[in-house]
Amino acid sequence: MRTTIDIPDPVYRRLKSRAAREGSSAKKLILQGVEQVLRDKRGKAGRKRVRLPIVRSKRPGTLHLDNARIYDIISFP
Repeated sequence: MRTTIDIPDPVYRRLKSRAAREGSSAKKLILQGVEQVLRDKRGKAGRKRVRLPIVRSKRPGTLHLDNARIYDIISFP
């Protein structure tokens, strides 16, 4: 399938430069990019917004943490 796309000049120059460095073609890099986007199953529409707080507290606002307390609670290597 043939198609026409408009690529801004600065982007096209970067594309051609990268293709030359990799011994490839602009067409091949564009196809790789399209395939990568299509492989991403989640995409922007599939992302779920995280609602805070992630862990609900029975007594919100009663836990006072600082870095020293976090290092006491969690064992870091």
